[in-house]
Amino acid sequence: MAGKWTALFWIAMAELFALSLWFSASVTGPELRELWLLTERTEAWLSASVPVGFIIGTLLSVSFGIADRFNARKVFALSALAGAFINGLLTVADSAAIGIALRILTGVALAGVYPTAVKLLSQWFPSKRGLALGILIAALTLGSSLPHFISIFFSAVDWKLVIIVSSLLALVSGAIMNWVVKDASVAQQKMVFSFKLIKQVLQNKPVMLANYGYFGHMWELYAMWTWLPVFLAASFASSSSDISPAIIAFASFVSIGVAGAIGCVLGGLVADKLGRSRLAILSLVISAGCSVIIGFTFGQAVWLTLTVAIVWGMFVISDSAQFSAAVTEFAEAPYLGTALTFQMCIGFLITIFSINLIPVMQEIIGWKWVFALLSIGPVLGVISMAKFRTYEMKSEDK
Repeated sequence: MAGKWTALFWIAMAELFALSLWFSASVTGPELRELWLLTERTEAWLSASVPVGFIIGTLLSVSFGIADRFNARKVFALSALAGAFINGLLTVADSAAIGIALRILTGVALAGVYPTAVKLLSQWFPSKRGLALGILIAALTLGSSLPHFISIFFSAVDWKLVIIVSSLLALVSGAIMNWVVKDASVAQQKMVFSFKLIKQVLQNKPVMLANYGYFGHMWELYAMWTWLPVFLAASFASSSSDISPAIIAFASFVSIGVAGAIGCVLGGLVADKLGRSRLAILSLVISAGCSVIIGFTFGQAVWLTLTVAIVWGMFVISDSAQFSAAVTEFAEAPYLGTALTFQMCIGFLITIFSINLIPVMQEIIGWKWVFALLSIGPVLGVISMAKFRTYEMKSEDK
């Protein structure tokens, strides 16, 4: 019993450190904007390029069965090592084209980290893994926001230090996975992806309803994570001229990372007790409300904007793990791997559009209204998960 919780702790720590690579370049956006002569559009693509690489890497990984053919811990460790090296090259990149290419490759490397960690976790927790998944996603959330925390100490000295520290953390992540985490004694069924099996995924109504909920969730999530720090900087500057960059970075870390991590753990606990659909609907409703409300706090008191941001940060991610868990409960074994890969790839593909939409629409409608566009996803997600609830109830009655 203690062994699996120890494994969870170290897997989560490795995930936390490795995911610091995801937004390492976005945090240094102002410096890179000047160095690489970025426009708002190319800066958006700098953030969206990681999901592009992640999709490519995930499809390659599952198509060739890399995590099944090779030891999953080794795949994670090598991927973290590759990601650290590629991320480090940003410090010598001299153009936006090279920088975006490196970010795409970083996303490819991270495709060997996040899905592999989920696989390892499922080996240690073959059942009742709601809380465990919540803790893992909490680590992902905290890790994704970690560059904001790092920048508090190093961005004023040299932006390259933020990149270097995140790369070093990824190296530590690989070391933890290679030498500290142990293999589970329970073998896990191979997760195979096949385009031929997608038709069966599409015909499975509860699986697709869970997917639609996830797609709505992803429309909001990464666009919020990408642009909330920019919004906070603009809002705080509008309300007070003496807010330091360190305060903005700390506010971003607390709103996205700390609040999000708490939301993930609580979400896992609630989902195990009340059901995945109920937790998802609650999270989607509150996050949709926050996406609409936060624009009205622009330029208002810092505490008011930050309060809404923290609540949003908690609920925008608290349901994330449950969509995949829902698929594992309703997809049949022969196409489970295809179903999970399909969900993840389409979900991250959607983030590319929403991330790029925000800066374009912000110029047209301003910060007061632009985040309200993200509420479209959660609203559609609520409708899907309400329908999914009927299948969940039937399953509970059996």
